[in-house]
Amino acid sequence: MATQRELWDWDRQPRLAARRVSPCWLVAAVVALVVVAGQVMAARPDAVRAYRYLQSVCRLGPRPSGSRGMQAQQRLLSAHFARFGARVTRQSFDRPDPRNGKPVRMTNLVVSWHPRRTTRILLCCHYDTRPFPDLDPVNPRGRFLGANDGGSGVALLMELAHHMPSLDTRVGVDFVFFDAEEYLFEQGGRTLGKFFHGSTHFATQYRDRQPTHKYVAGVLLDMVGDRDLQIFVEKKSLYYAPKVVDGIWRTARRLKVSQFKDRPRPKHDVEDDHVPLNRIAKIPTCDLIDFDYPYWHTTRDNVRACSGTSLAAVGRVVLGWLESVPASGP
Repeated sequence: MATQRELWDWDRQPRLAARRVSPCWLVAAVVALVVVAGQVMAARPDAVRAYRYLQSVCRLGPRPSGSRGMQAQQRLLSAHFARFGARVTRQSFDRPDPRNGKPVRMTNLVVSWHPRRTTRILLCCHYDTRPFPDLDPVNPRGRFLGANDGGSGVALLMELAHHMPSLDTRVGVDFVFFDAEEYLFEQGGRTLGKFFHGSTHFATQYRDRQPTHKYVAGVLLDMVGDRDLQIFVEKKSLYYAPKVVDGIWRTARRLKVSQFKDRPRPKHDVEDDHVPLNRIAKIPTCDLIDFDYPYWHTTRDNVRACSGTSLAAVGRVVLGWLESVPASGP
């Protein structure tokens, strides 16, 4: 019988030690390594799966506010996030159709992770599509799918649902899908309607009703699926939310995500859903947007113009940034 010294002195007794290790222990060790490796890989968004989510959203067709496509999307998203254990609520309101004044039911979807945490981060996108591709040179009254402009943020948040239950965060996180970002119609050479109905309603309700939770930061995901994705710092984001911008770009540098571009000054000054969040709700919110998208508001804004790799790159940075946010916020 081997002594305790012989069993554990691997340098002096390698053959003896090898004989004494049960095959069952070797199998268990291999399984443990596989599990650990799987957990490491699970922290990275899946580009193929994200792209499939984008395809499933676009298969619903156009999704302007109040349409059947929008209603189908709401059912799809509610079921999807509930499957991962999130709390899904609706924030509904009516706004007049700018063409005839009839009320249109609009709905923001709020998906909450760790809902009992009172310090929270807001990840948001708009999930409506413009009624028509008004900038299309051939068919400005054609069918507008809005794969990048309206679909990419949705697909990315659907993918992030796979990671949120196990993500190591110290704050609560809400995904918010804004309705009616661009419920606009071209008529007689004029543009009828207003931008940002959903985000303005959300921001006003947050300001006026004083909830028990507090949003310490927000990130808006808009047009993040471009095949040639290049995200520059946006001017209003840097003005209203410099700490959020700094944290996200620092995370992108640490992870070596090349789609996030550094430059001395912001490249674009964008009016987007982050404006009412910053100005009305006072939530410091950064807009992640590739505004150099050649198919903006045209019929060619379809899934072929988008990439799962781009979605996964943005998702990786967002997840990394969320894990770095302290309990008190950025």
